[in-house]
Amino acid sequence: MSQPHPQPRSPRTTRRRRRGWVRPVLAAAFVVIPLAEIWAILQVGQLVGPWWTILLLVLDSMIGAWLIKREGGRAWRALREALQGGRMPARELADGALILIGGTLMLSPGFLLDAVGILLILPFTRPVARRLLTTVVERRLVVVPGAAQFGAGGSGFGPGFGPGFGPGNGRRPGPEAGGPVVRGDVVE
Repeated sequence: MSQPHPQPRSPRTTRRRRRGWVRPVLAAAFVVIPLAEIWAILQVGQLVGPWWTILLLVLDSMIGAWLIKREGGRAWRALREALQGGRMPARELADGALILIGGTLMLSPGFLLDAVGILLILPFTRPVARRLLTTVVERRLVVVPGAAQFGAGGSGFGPGFGPGFGPGNGRRPGPEAGGPVVRGDVVE
C-alpha cells in the first residue's frame, strides 16, 4: 500500500508557526514589565523615600524630554544633509527610529524602561542599538533572486539610484538610450 503524500502547508499555517512568539512577548510587555516597573519604583521609594522617588521620576522625565529634543533635532539635520548630499540615509533613519523608540519608552512612568530609552537616545550608546536593529532588519528582509542587491555594485533600488545619481552630476534616472519612451501630458 502506498503512503499518502503529505499535504502542503497553507501560508496561513506557516504564518501562525512563525508568529508563535508574539503572544508570549505581548504577555511580557503588558504584564511582566509593568510589574517590574512597580517593583523598581517601590525599591527606590524604600531606599530614598516617597517624595524623593517622585522627584526622581519627574527629573527623569525632564531629562528624557530634553534629550529627545536635542538628539531628535540632530538626527533630523543629519537626515536632511544626507538627502541633500544625494546619499542613502540608512544610518540617519536608524538613528531617528531609535530616538523615536527611546522617546516612547521614556513616556512610561518608571525607571527600567526609562533607562532603556535613555540608552537608545544617547549618542554614544546608540551605535550598539543601531547594530542590533540592523541585524534584526537584515534577517527580516526577503531576498528575491535576480533582484538588485544592496552593497557594493548596487543600491538595491534599481537603476537611477545610488552612487553617480544625484544633484549636479548631469545624469538623470530614466530610460537608457534606445529604451521605450512614453509620451504624455501633465494635467493639473
